[in-house]
Amino acid sequence: MKNKIAMIGAGSWGTALALLLARKGLPVVLWDRDVDHIHQLAQDRENKRYQPGHGFPDVLDVTGNLAEAVDGAECVVMVVPSHGYRAVYRQLYPLLKEDALVVSAVKGIEIDSGLTMTGVMWEENSTPKRLHLGVLSGPSFAAEVADRQPTAVTVSFADAEAAETVQRLFSTDYFRVYTSDDVVGLEISGAMKNVIAIAAGICDGLGYGLNTRAALMTRGLAEITRMGVALGGQPQTFAGLGGMGDLVLTCTGNLSRNRTVGLKLGSGLTLEQALSEMKMVAEGVKTTKSCYALAQQLQVEMPILEQVHQVLYHDKKCEDAVRELFQRNLKKESR
Repeated sequence: MKNKIAMIGAGSWGTALALLLARKGLPVVLWDRDVDHIHQLAQDRENKRYQPGHGFPDVLDVTGNLAEAVDGAECVVMVVPSHGYRAVYRQLYPLLKEDALVVSAVKGIEIDSGLTMTGVMWEENSTPKRLHLGVLSGPSFAAEVADRQPTAVTVSFADAEAAETVQRLFSTDYFRVYTSDDVVGLEISGAMKNVIAIAAGICDGLGYGLNTRAALMTRGLAEITRMGVALGGQPQTFAGLGGMGDLVLTCTGNLSRNRTVGLKLGSGLTLEQALSEMKMVAEGVKTTKSCYALAQQLQVEMPILEQVHQVLYHDKKCEDAVRELFQRNLKKESR
């Protein structure tokens, strides 16, 4: 691929992916709606706010003009928060060239519609245009990718050729990419693991040990799988990098924003206080609300999700949430 890549979103993850591609010598344009932020990036040739210490290669440009960003781009990577995803994509869609590869690197579910990010894109494709929509997901802290730490992820498209093209595009000697055709399974895994990570942080904040964390992650994976399969996902996806792999990372890593929110809640802070101390978005907070509504609609049993929702949106005490999980009716593990 010789044409440029457009990276839509200049936060921590968007910048890390832009650096990864630009370091391969690929022409990348990094876009953000925050004009002041773009001016700062252009002046410093570095994202000092989100990825300090990583200078921009010469082939990495920045712009606040969406049309300029995607003009002629063969591949467009969406890295904007889920709550603003639809509005940005609605502006973007008329600008996309025919046969463009559009990759969602966002782990969330839209609150009002209950749609994944590719679902949002399909709904917003208002005119006949051939596009390839897919997702990139897996255990990948942005800071470690920017630091060139060995990382493995998965890309998923319905079209195998599109998946393999994106696989080759992103693969480096430290960033290994696998392919899949289970788009919805990968997206549900990426979104739901953030909710479980909040729960893991709560348990850590309450001072619970490794037994608790192991139980939470295992039963959390069971909930993710139930929801994913109900939406048409493939069971094996949830045991892979985008499922178990991402869950392990987000529930245990100190760089996890969602686990950090949980830690603060478990230590006694309110949600408002916890979020006020963070400068980056913790997708799991909004995803808890959208996943809870989706679980109700699908009639899928998700007790951990339900308790996290109670803590975040109904001021339930963290200790009470844990206690209720353990007082539920006893049952077979496979259920």
